[in-house]
Amino acid sequence: MLKRKVSSFIEHFYEVNNGALLLTGARQIGKTYSIRQFAKEHYKSFIEINFVETPDAIGIFSNAYSSAEILLRLSAFTDKPLIKGETLIFFDEVQKCPEIVTSIKFLVEDGRYRYILSGSLLGVELNNLRSVPVGYMDIKDMFPLDLEEFMWAMGVKEEIVGKLKEAWENKTPVDDFIHKKMMEVYRLYLIVGGMPAAVNSYKANNNLQDVMESQREIIRLYKKDISQYDEKRQLRIKEIFDLIPSELNSKSKRFFIKSINEKARAEMYEDEFLWLKDAGVAIPVFNIDEPKLPLKLASSRNLFKLFSNDVGLLACQYSNGIQLKILTGNDTINNGAIYENAVAQEFHAHGFDEQYYYNSKKFGEVDLVVERNGNIFPVEVKSGKDYARHRALSNIMAHPEFEIPEAVVLCNSNLSVLNSVTYAPVYMMMFIHKEEMMNLKFSLDLSGL
Repeated sequence: MLKRKVSSFIEHFYEVNNGALLLTGARQIGKTYSIRQFAKEHYKSFIEINFVETPDAIGIFSNAYSSAEILLRLSAFTDKPLIKGETLIFFDEVQKCPEIVTSIKFLVEDGRYRYILSGSLLGVELNNLRSVPVGYMDIKDMFPLDLEEFMWAMGVKEEIVGKLKEAWENKTPVDDFIHKKMMEVYRLYLIVGGMPAAVNSYKANNNLQDVMESQREIIRLYKKDISQYDEKRQLRIKEIFDLIPSELNSKSKRFFIKSINEKARAEMYEDEFLWLKDAGVAIPVFNIDEPKLPLKLASSRNLFKLFSNDVGLLACQYSNGIQLKILTGNDTINNGAIYENAVAQEFHAHGFDEQYYYNSKKFGEVDLVVERNGNIFPVEVKSGKDYARHRALSNIMAHPEFEIPEAVVLCNSNLSVLNSVTYAPVYMMMFIHKEEMMNLKFSLDLSGL
């Protein structure tokens, strides 16, 4: 059984909230498994309805105008008991049943049972579901296993992870033996990735061929879903999806629209890129003109990198043999794309919905730039030995107009600090989170009026 962070989120949600919860994300990331485990531990009765496997279930919500009517149809559809206060009803693949958007309000108001929903590769279909009235349903995005979850799966003790976190917070080096072992775990993560099927396959027999077969099956599943989309756009989406590995492996790692078609322009493919992003299959990282807040205003939608949602799937799409070279730390291959993908994926799971890179002829290129704690936070990702060479990063850090207080270089070496730059082992990316929103209070004083 894989320990997932989302499990505690679900448990807390149903302790303090009376509404329904919608888990979204790409296929095969463990949504259904996490929901079933939660139901098994907390409810006497669990009813699961999958709108893809049982399309007739969509009729439960057709032209239904009250919770009583929906629940009557539901009781006729299932042989599981409906126990007041002790039943969790799970609606899966909800993108196939848009009527559930209005119906969930009636069911939550009825209050007899609890509800949880899930959907995979929703793409633009998810937009309708996000219009649910506030207070009746919350939405939680789920991702493949992040590095910390992968460490748990590999048997790394939580006390070790705790020591690593202390080193990160105190900016002190990690014990050399532990550092070496954590780099081995990190390199394994680059190959296996965070898809539960691949992780479980590795845990079962340590056979990387079996892992890659699990990954190929997920890729085939993604392509099958793409083929069910709009006929005109499905070919464009598939072209973009297939180009992600080769475009990342180029010198600039940028996604060039002309790789699709010499006459192609970015605006022609905007909906296709949006589909892959909303489906949770790809992570776009846009170029910014200058590292100043707010970054979104400085971004260019025509210049971007496109990362895979899972580094293991990306490694699987490269030629056979790369897995062994990564495991042994072979520096004859270009690990840059793999390393950057792992970091972009980790940051995405940690709440950095908007990630950017900076590239200018004057200053050079910085791999990733995000907003953190109200400041610009630049990150360089180095897979080689020359991690201390970062002309662009040094340039923007020294520029007084940018006012950047700190930066991180993620590399293979142990932790050290030089001025305002922290050189951290790349596995410490698991401790870089978007800041939590503070409780802001302000009392308006009108006594003088």
